[in-house]
Amino acid sequence: MYLKALEIQGFKSFPEKTVLNFGEDITAIVGPNGSGKSNISDAIRWVMGEQSAKGLRGAKMEDVIFGGTAKRSQVGFAQVTLVIDNTEHIFPTMEETEVSVTRRYYRSGESEYYINRQSVRLRDVAELFMDTGMGREGYSIIGQGKIDEILSAKSGERREIFEEAAGISKFRHRKEDAERKLERTEENLVRINDKIAELELQVEPLREQAEKAKKYLVLRDELRLLEISVWLENLDDLKAAARKLESDFQAAQAERDGARAALDALYAESEAYGDRMREKDMEIESVRAEASELDGRAKEKESALAVLESTVTHHQENIDRAEAELADQASRSGGLVRQAEEQEDQVREMEAQIAELNEALDALMEKAQAAAAQAGGAQSQAEALRGREAVAVAAAADARAEEAAAAAESEQLRQRLETVEQDRAAAQETLAQRRAQQRETRRALENARDEAEAAANIIAGHSLRMEERKKKAAAASEQRMQLTMDAGALENRIRLLREMEKDYEGFSKAVKLVCQAKGALRGIHGPVANLMKTEGKYSLAIEIALGAGLQNIVVDREEDAKAAIGYLKQRDGGRATFLPLTAIRGDRLRQPGVESEFGFVGVAVDLVTYDARYANIFANLLGRTVVAEDLDCGIAMARKYRSAFRIVTLDGQVINRGGSMTGGSVSRTAGVLSRAAELAKLAGRSAAMAQQVEKARQAEEAAQRELTAAQYELETAEAQRRQAEDEVLRLEGAAGQVAALIAALEENVENLEGEQVSLTGRLEENRERMEQARARVAEQEAQAAALRSQAEEALAGQSELLAQSGALAEEISARKSDLAAQQARRAAAADRALDLRRLAEDLAGDRTQKETAVASYRQAITDAQAQQAQLRQELEVLHGEARTLEERLGALNREKLDLEAERTAKSRAGQDMNENLLNLERGVSRLEQKIATSAMEEKQILDRLWEHYQLSHSDAQAQRLELESMSKATRRIGELKRDISALGAPNIGAIEEFDRVNTRYTYLTDQRNDVDKAKEELTGIIEDITAEMTRIFAQQFKLLAESFQTTFSELFGGGQATLELEDENDILGCGIEIKAQPPGKTLKTISLLSGGEKAFVAIALYFAILKVHPTPFCVMDEIEAALDDANVTRYARYMRTLAGRTQFIVITHRRGTMEEADVLYGVTMQEQGVSKILTINLNDMAKELKIE
Repeated sequence: MYLKALEIQGFKSFPEKTVLNFGEDITAIVGPNGSGKSNISDAIRWVMGEQSAKGLRGAKMEDVIFGGTAKRSQVGFAQVTLVIDNTEHIFPTMEETEVSVTRRYYRSGESEYYINRQSVRLRDVAELFMDTGMGREGYSIIGQGKIDEILSAKSGERREIFEEAAGISKFRHRKEDAERKLERTEENLVRINDKIAELELQVEPLREQAEKAKKYLVLRDELRLLEISVWLENLDDLKAAARKLESDFQAAQAERDGARAALDALYAESEAYGDRMREKDMEIESVRAEASELDGRAKEKESALAVLESTVTHHQENIDRAEAELADQASRSGGLVRQAEEQEDQVREMEAQIAELNEALDALMEKAQAAAAQAGGAQSQAEALRGREAVAVAAAADARAEEAAAAAESEQLRQRLETVEQDRAAAQETLAQRRAQQRETRRALENARDEAEAAANIIAGHSLRMEERKKKAAAASEQRMQLTMDAGALENRIRLLREMEKDYEGFSKAVKLVCQAKGALRGIHGPVANLMKTEGKYSLAIEIALGAGLQNIVVDREEDAKAAIGYLKQRDGGRATFLPLTAIRGDRLRQPGVESEFGFVGVAVDLVTYDARYANIFANLLGRTVVAEDLDCGIAMARKYRSAFRIVTLDGQVINRGGSMTGGSVSRTAGVLSRAAELAKLAGRSAAMAQQVEKARQAEEAAQRELTAAQYELETAEAQRRQAEDEVLRLEGAAGQVAALIAALEENVENLEGEQVSLTGRLEENRERMEQARARVAEQEAQAAALRSQAEEALAGQSELLAQSGALAEEISARKSDLAAQQARRAAAADRALDLRRLAEDLAGDRTQKETAVASYRQAITDAQAQQAQLRQELEVLHGEARTLEERLGALNREKLDLEAERTAKSRAGQDMNENLLNLERGVSRLEQKIATSAMEEKQILDRLWEHYQLSHSDAQAQRLELESMSKATRRIGELKRDISALGAPNIGAIEEFDRVNTRYTYLTDQRNDVDKAKEELTGIIEDITAEMTRIFAQQFKLLAESFQTTFSELFGGGQATLELEDENDILGCGIEIKAQPPGKTLKTISLLSGGEKAFVAIALYFAILKVHPTPFCVMDEIEAALDDANVTRYARYMRTLAGRTQFIVITHRRGTMEEADVLYGVTMQEQGVSKILTINLNDMAKELKIE
């Protein structure tokens, strides 16, 4: 076996891969100082396991890696490989004929070892070279300081070389290991005995506790399996119930959606009814407008009819008055006719009397004439005079008669004139009154027309206002109805949420039981969720931050929590977490600078409001949780502060302390905190909504009042307009009547005035006639007197005749006077009769006129009555149309009422449906809460499984038992709990502790036995090793001593040298003294020798060792440096004698050594800091040069 090759790469001054191939003989490595020769020796030492940087001439192990030069950069690792021939199987564990050992070291400090390219440990490398003379402790590498170490070391420190040479290093190591083991064994034995003594005090008490604990564990395991099975059964029931709840929830949602759709449809239908009612209202308004128009037309017709009736009445009055006048005239005309007839009768009587008087007068005249004849001439003259006197007297009598007739006529004319004047004055007064009435009527008519026009304008304005107010009222009613419905829905939602809050919906069964038993339990404040408030935007984050803590129940003291727990246990109500105010201590986040971080919303405890007495509770639950705006901001904060606190985002994502993250979608309906926030928000909205509804109601009432007022004003204005129009029609009719009356009165006044003028003229004529008649009377009486005087003068002597003549004359005169008076009376009577006839004729002419007027009045009445009939007929038609419209209006009103009834019914149905929808909403919410509660209970069961038994659902399923019945299992659980409770507080750890202690006790007892046995074995092994080492070392030391003596003599050319044991009784522990006696000198210890002698003695010792125990190769690094040339030659030649059994690799500067070498490797440093190898095979050169 020999060293075949050495590969160096990156080791010290060899940056590049360098391969040195060695033969079986002597190889010398030469080169100037500092060229890197010794680095080859260091490389062989290093690859064989050297761990000391100092032994490699370095400060630290990294120094073995090429550090770079001015021209070359440093390398990252150093690698050296030894290739060793193993044909003689010096490595008995290696079957290969060639063994390569590689060591690689990186700048990072990592080392790698390979044997035949298989990664191994350093120990494997050390064991490979042990007892082969090779290795870091062997004598196969003799460095520059090795000689000095041997020579200067104490005798006891030289043993390693001799033991390695004797081949007992392996035994030494084994013995040392065995001794160390024995020492440890003895220490263990002492410790074991101490522990056993200590454990013996614990075993028995622990045995009792362990038996109790085992019984508890049996019960607990049974309880565990039963509880797991019951909980899983409950979980299955919950899941089945959840599926049913989900199905019911879907069905309830569908039913709710259907009810909502039906309600929307009903609302739409109600709105349709409202539209139809509005259409009916519009149609009613249209019919009313049409009826109003018909009523107006009827009013006009009635007004016209009233005017006609007034006209007929007036005409009838005129006819009555005319007929009265005609009757009066007829009476008067009849009186006049009767008077005329009486006068004519008188005239005829008077004519008879006049005839009689004429006859009597004629007789008297004859008699007078006879008397006159008798009297003679004077008598005749007197008679003639008397006759003429009689004629004059008669003429005077006629004149008096005419005067009397004129006077009588004048009296009648004056009476008629007075009557005419009275009639004219009355007619004029009536005319003035009628004209005043006409003026008043005209003014009233103008005012009525103005009022009618103003009323029409007012009606137009009121109509527009009415329409606006109708729209306003409808809008207000619609708004009030919508707000009422919204308020109702809001109140329903609030009532639902309050009922859910009152029933603790969303809380676990245990929380419900405890909170509903506040009266029976003391110190219960309620769940955390009910003791705090937060803004809606924070509610999700706070709810996620609190998690199950929302359902924690706050109590006054620990005793209250204990009582509540007992209450739950008695009722099998589940589990709950209690927070005693006296026990919980708060902790707030005190992380400087976090408030200024981007996206920081606040510390969670600062985002909720609560009573001050709960400060520790909420500080404990939320004091170290930060709320961030979003996940990015949260991640940035978590990175900056190394996840030192919990972060929750506003949308419910969580970054836990330590860095884990929880997130995903969240339900916004199942949270009790969200419900509380919603309830608070809805309560605020409800108050505002109530105010809005009240305002809407007031606005609707105000709009309705305004509408009623506008309706009243419109109706009043329409009544005023109708009244004004009726007044216009009445006044127009009255104006016509007054105009007709005025025309008739004017005509009557004109006639009366004409008659007055006529009467006045006739009175004047009569006055003139009376004056003329008086004048004629005076004239005739004077003429008669004159004639009488003449006659008396003529008859102065004829007294008898005169007396007779005078008597006859007087008789004739009397007769003539009677005749004249009678004639005058007859003329007056005739004139009176004529006048009466004329007056009667005038009256007849006026009657004709009045009869014509009466006829015209009657015709007008007939026409008016015809118009009245037509108007009545038209009124009947209008009334018929009005009745039709009224019937239609009634039908529309009935239809509207029907629609209103249907709408009311729909509204009631809507209310019922709304109530049903509310119930459905409540049902949906309850189902949703039940689903959430079921999910929570499922989670609680799963959490319970994990909290109690650290089991997942699938793991728990694997341990599930088939239960006969839940009731039996529940009873058994109760029994087990009672049995467990009866055991008191078992020390569960006692089982393990007992097992551990007992096992430990048993183990230690066994171990003590084993240790005792091992101690005995180790003692035997040490004794055997010691005996073997002693035997081998004694044997080998003798051989080495003999070989040393021989070698010394051979090298020194005489003299003697010995190896002596300082204590032969302690052959393995004593020091080894080297004594040498060079030729010509006395025997002395090596320390007394010169430096060269010491070196030569050391070399002799090494060669002696190599002769007894040759190594496969030996590396010697300038060990002959201290020798002179002669001794170098001796050294080299003696090395040649050993080269047959040992391969020598020598690093030298000495010529003698070089001459003896077979191969020279020159090491140069042509490039600063980089070593290069040059090879010269001296044997080949000698053959070529034929040198022997």
